[in-house]
Amino acid sequence: MLKYRLLTTLILIPLVVAALFLLPPSGFGLVVIAVSALAAWEWGQFAGLFTQAKRVALAVLCAAGLLALQYSLTDFTHLTEKPQILYLLWAGMLWWIVAVLLVVAYPASASIWKSSVILRLLFGFLTIVPFYCGMMVLRTQGYENNTYNGAWWLLYVMLLVWAADSGAYIFGRTLGKHKMAPKVSPGKTLEGLAGGLLTAALISWLFSKYALVSAMPENLLLISVVVVIASVFGDLAESMFKRESGIKDSSQLIPGHGGVMDRVDSLTAAVPVFAGLVMLVSSGFGL
Repeated sequence: MLKYRLLTTLILIPLVVAALFLLPPSGFGLVVIAVSALAAWEWGQFAGLFTQAKRVALAVLCAAGLLALQYSLTDFTHLTEKPQILYLLWAGMLWWIVAVLLVVAYPASASIWKSSVILRLLFGFLTIVPFYCGMMVLRTQGYENNTYNGAWWLLYVMLLVWAADSGAYIFGRTLGKHKMAPKVSPGKTLEGLAGGLLTAALISWLFSKYALVSAMPENLLLISVVVVIASVFGDLAESMFKRESGIKDSSQLIPGHGGVMDRVDSLTAAVPVFAGLVMLVSSGFGL
């Protein structure tokens, strides 16, 4: 299993970097749509759609909707000024506030949504579609002046989440005593969360000092801390839905890693929250 995990990681990382820095916004959007459609296929299980036909139909519907959204954009500049992107990004940020409350109140909160396919599908929509919007908003940030500017910011969010996850794992294994959400994910501890936040602070400082980007958002450290907390609850939310559905991994699409949702669960929260905080709440990137 470890061999497959390492091999898959060595293949995926160059592909992710290539997609970030080599593809134009339209091509990058198509890649994100493909990932989102696979995530929707996996989400079908969380919603109680256990037949392949229904899950494939959900994935096709997701892809068609996101393609329609992408082709509704006349250009890829200033996406937060486009109403369809703006409202979806706000909806995503509000959803993650609700998701935090659902995780904190679990298992009592499950009584609200576990018997409703419509609600669980809505949760999937609010997880996947704002993720696409956040990816596109960040990737196209300052594109007209520097084609790589947005790619660096997306890479930053990914590194921030991955580094915080590693820091949380190390601190949790060595110092962890107080469970964070034992009924959802028994392995996560408050000490691990503290370690993840410390790691995130280091990454934020290094990026602000050495990154090849033209402008920094105000309060990058504060925003990054909030994003890491959101990413933790993104992971916990998926664990909650998997636990309630009685499944271990969202699928076996990625050898050694499980499914697409297992790999991007933290990012589905981190990306729209980062984009929303910077572009809608803070002063933007000053471009």
